[in-house]
Amino acid sequence: MVNENIPHKNAYQFNAIGRVHSCYQEKFGIPRQPGLVPEARASIEILSPYDRDEAFRGLESVSHIWLVFVFHQAMREQWRPTVRPPRLGGNQRIGVFATRSNFRPNPIGLSLVTLETVERRENGLWLDVRGADLLQGTPIIDIKPYLPYADSVEGADAGIANTPPESMPVAFSEMAQRQLLALDACVYPGAEGLIRDSLSYDPRPAYRKDEEAIRIYGCRFYDLNIRWQVVDGSIEVVSVERD
Repeated sequence: MVNENIPHKNAYQFNAIGRVHSCYQEKFGIPRQPGLVPEARASIEILSPYDRDEAFRGLESVSHIWLVFVFHQAMREQWRPTVRPPRLGGNQRIGVFATRSNFRPNPIGLSLVTLETVERRENGLWLDVRGADLLQGTPIIDIKPYLPYADSVEGADAGIANTPPESMPVAFSEMAQRQLLALDACVYPGAEGLIRDSLSYDPRPAYRKDEEAIRIYGCRFYDLNIRWQVVDGSIEVVSVERD
C-alpha cells in the first residue's frame, strides 16, 4: 500500500551546517573511501547559526564522527539506476544502491573520520578531522558521533567491497624528495604520507589502467601540484611543486 502522507519530490530541504576546508582541492586523487589515508586532513568551518558552543558540548570526548555531506560537484538533473564501480574495473554495472557511488538520486555522502579538535577560533567554530575523503568546499549537513557498540558489526558482508582496495608501491624521484624536504611541515602536515597513501590506491580511471604508454598525471593536494606516472606496476612521483 502506498502511504499518501509521504511528501512528494522536493518536499525536503536541508541547510548546510558546515563547510569543508580540505587538503584535496579537486576530485581526482581523493581516496574512494574514508580512513584509507590517515594523513588526509580537513577542517570543518561551522556556519551560523549552528556555530554555537553548546551545540557541540561533549563532542570533544568523541574520537570518531560521521559526517553527512553533499556531493556538490556530482549533482545531476537525472540519475541512473546502475553505475560502474572502480572495484569491478569500471566495466560491469551494478545497482546504484549497492554502491557508494557519488552519482545518486540524492547526492548525499557519509564519511567516518577521526575527530582531532573542536575549537573556537577568532573566525568561528572549527572541527579538525583526519582520514577524510572530502573535497574542498563540501557542504556538511549533519554530524553524528560514532558508536562502537552500534556502528561496528562483526561478520558483516559488504558484497563486492569486503576487502580494502589493492594498493601500489609509490616512490619519489630525487627532485620530488628535495621538494618535499623544502616544504614547511606546519603548512603541509604529513605531506609525504598524504601523497604516498592517496596515490597508492591508483586514482586513474579504469579505462586508463591498461594503457602501455607512460602518461604524466597531476593531482592537487593543498596548493601543491603533484605530478606522477605509473611505471612497471609502480607509481613514481615526478615532482611536488607549489602552485
